[in-house]
Amino acid sequence: MSVTTERQDAAAPVLPGKPRRGRVKCIVWDLDNTLWNGTLLEDGEVTVRPAVVERIHELDRMGVLHSIASKNDRDAALERLAALGLTDMFLHPQINWNAKSDSIKAIAKALNLGVDAFAFVDDQEFERAEVAHELPEVICVDVLELEEALARPEFRPRFVTDESARRREMYRGQLARDELAETFVGTNEEFLAGLGMEFTIAPAHREDLQRAEELTVRTNQLNSTGRTYSYDELDALRESPDHLLLVASLTDRFGSYGKIGLALVEKGPDGWWLRMMLMSCRVMSRGVGMVLLNHILRLAAAEGVALRADFVETGRNRMMQITYAFAGFREISRDGAHVVLEADLEAVQPPPPYVRLEIET
Repeated sequence: MSVTTERQDAAAPVLPGKPRRGRVKCIVWDLDNTLWNGTLLEDGEVTVRPAVVERIHELDRMGVLHSIASKNDRDAALERLAALGLTDMFLHPQINWNAKSDSIKAIAKALNLGVDAFAFVDDQEFERAEVAHELPEVICVDVLELEEALARPEFRPRFVTDESARRREMYRGQLARDELAETFVGTNEEFLAGLGMEFTIAPAHREDLQRAEELTVRTNQLNSTGRTYSYDELDALRESPDHLLLVASLTDRFGSYGKIGLALVEKGPDGWWLRMMLMSCRVMSRGVGMVLLNHILRLAAAEGVALRADFVETGRNRMMQITYAFAGFREISRDGAHVVLEADLEAVQPPPPYVRLEIET
């Protein structure tokens, strides 16, 4: 089977006022009279709201993250959450006497998410109004209207992949890495070496394709063309003898980052053409952005063929343009925002010494 890849717009324009499906990546919950019935510091004993907990677990399985913004005694609240078996469900909880908007800002910074990816659930109109005033991008929800809110498209993830149920643990690992980085004494290379990173490159299998489709939609800064591919398109390319579809994943001693890279090579009679190259932004600080790209250069060099690459300037992918330049690509033609690059196969670089590279065939 032969499949032709063509340039196309990254996505259809979003109509004004139209909700973005799955825009909520994290829900921040109040505690008193929201997660549980009663006020902890006044009532002592509080009872959890089963329907709320059920929704938290349901959304967690779909890849939606959860945190807490509560004006409460931190030790008492954490003790109660532990007794309820809920501690692990919440990332970077903010239990203090600060404004709820400040707590949400702190959570957004820790998780490296924009505030427009957040929703906030609270029983108090005053608290919701304070957040809405300071952070108008955040969706504010009265807990009494929770079921209606969660039915909205903003709360329904566009993709539920094989990694969705593990997303919370991936973020928990990232928080642990960040905490270590803050206290680490030494060079960045020494810090990276201590992570014990293993980078795996393999041909895409059918079970990889949901995540691969998601990567083409969600990756912006390290995306060579901005083009999206559907599951069916990727499946056809995966089976095509004229194409090579590669998936990259990364693990370290804190756990898995999941599938974080995708590349599509079209193998023509006059050489190879790199039609798509992308890496998840969540590994930008790990010094592995060129590992997959250099692997493709090594494959082309071994085949004795030239390698060219599409690059489309999207306004957000300057980092990928820099990555190509560092890998020895040079511009040979341009048509507006579409640039054709050619690789210098004499300049292939080995993986960084702090990464163990595993190639699956």
